[in-house]
Amino acid sequence: MNNPAYRDVSLPEEVGGCLLCAGAPCRKACPYGVAADTIIRSLRFENFSGAANRLPEPVPCASCATKDCLSACLKGKMSRPVPVDEIMLTASTYDRLSSEDTDLSIDFCGVRCENPFFLSSSVVGSNYEMVAKAFEMGWAGVAFKTIGTFAANEVSPRFDALTKESVPFVGFKNIEQISEHPLNENLAYLRQLKKDFPTKVIVASIMGQDEAEWTYLAEVMTAAGADILECNFSCPHMAANGLGSDVGQNPELVAAYTRATRRGTHLPILAKMTPNIGNMELPAIAAIEAGATGIAAINTIKSIMNVNLDTFASGPDVQGRTSVGGYSGKAVKPIALRFIQAMKSCDKLAGVPVSGMGGIETWRDAAEFMALGCENIQVTTSVMQYGYRIIEDMIEGMRLYLAARGYKSVGEIVGRALPNILPAEALDRDSICYPRFDRSKCVGCGRCCLSCYDGGHQALRQDDKTGRPVMDARRCVGCHLCVAVCPAGAVSPGVRVTKDRIISNVG
Repeated sequence: MNNPAYRDVSLPEEVGGCLLCAGAPCRKACPYGVAADTIIRSLRFENFSGAANRLPEPVPCASCATKDCLSACLKGKMSRPVPVDEIMLTASTYDRLSSEDTDLSIDFCGVRCENPFFLSSSVVGSNYEMVAKAFEMGWAGVAFKTIGTFAANEVSPRFDALTKESVPFVGFKNIEQISEHPLNENLAYLRQLKKDFPTKVIVASIMGQDEAEWTYLAEVMTAAGADILECNFSCPHMAANGLGSDVGQNPELVAAYTRATRRGTHLPILAKMTPNIGNMELPAIAAIEAGATGIAAINTIKSIMNVNLDTFASGPDVQGRTSVGGYSGKAVKPIALRFIQAMKSCDKLAGVPVSGMGGIETWRDAAEFMALGCENIQVTTSVMQYGYRIIEDMIEGMRLYLAARGYKSVGEIVGRALPNILPAEALDRDSICYPRFDRSKCVGCGRCCLSCYDGGHQALRQDDKTGRPVMDARRCVGCHLCVAVCPAGAVSPGVRVTKDRIISNVG
């Protein structure tokens, strides 16, 4: 595609429309054996060089006369086929890179991890078969689904998703509790996993109902071969008081149960924090002072969503009723990053290892968490959407990112963003960064002008002839609302000037 906006704007839309089929028909139909499905998946998860690396040279799609991939595309049964041929040609325009010299291994709480990517404590790591499959595909570890002395009695259904416009999965709600399996069965899973995968890291997530149970669970998890224990102080929807987030909001209980856990093990202990609190540092400090080795954050956010306006039931709809549940998915990432930054900026927690989670879907999300100080990453909701296979692009995307920027190991990026997060009063308030308008990308839709007038400072008007924006620099305050709303990627940060300067109108 010669349109400069296609690769930056339309390509993500095209690959976002792919169904990411299991056993993709497009790949099977290709007479040249092009791995169209994995290439599209790489593009979707921002592993652009990885997508280019998977393409044969020369790319056969331009000369292909059959277009069998389009005929086979299951999206065609719903609307129009995904333009696989165009996507492959566009993927070929990304740089092909090598990442052989990059090292993703990292020490976390004194435990060596082959890469920083773990499954978080949830349904995605809840029995032997599931975790074994994940390990074989490349996940370095698992925080096994939270184990107690009792097995949870679950409801049906217990999952629901939040949508927005054409995005089918903005956020996710669950009302699932801890493991449905008996304690002895879970212990057997852990023993077998450690036997069969000795180099993988087993994090045993536990939840007791009193101090004696916390100590007992720590003892039996240690004996079963766990490498790390994770205290679940944060599940937002347990059926009994005194469990989950009811504990995590109380620093005294966090300290008491952490001490109880420490009595039962010599292993590293993670205290899993709840975001349903204003100041996460307080329970985190209490946990560390009571014997925890590190922090895991964040668990899901208490939520209610999707009220049916015909029945007035909310989701997940259990015979017309629901309960407050845990919100996760991409939408919670900014909240998770805020809590992690706050803890890593706290003097008493600055050197404490943190396992980060909350809205991580791609290698880029993971890198952001690591840049704010996390040494380990946990993932659930993205696996529930796309499967364990996302680990391929997480590993490759991270390696290629590191290689492209000259880093030799993933540990080099840990905490690098922290110095750039300042108190509001410390930011430069004496200058303005004006927007820059790229005429070659602008399509004249006027979205920036509408938003600026109705939601900004009335600094843009639409040229009557070209439809392109014209800026009044005397009105522009450099808020960059126009940058955020432009659907063509035609507006970007431009020149920065001090507020005592006035520049002429810019079209």
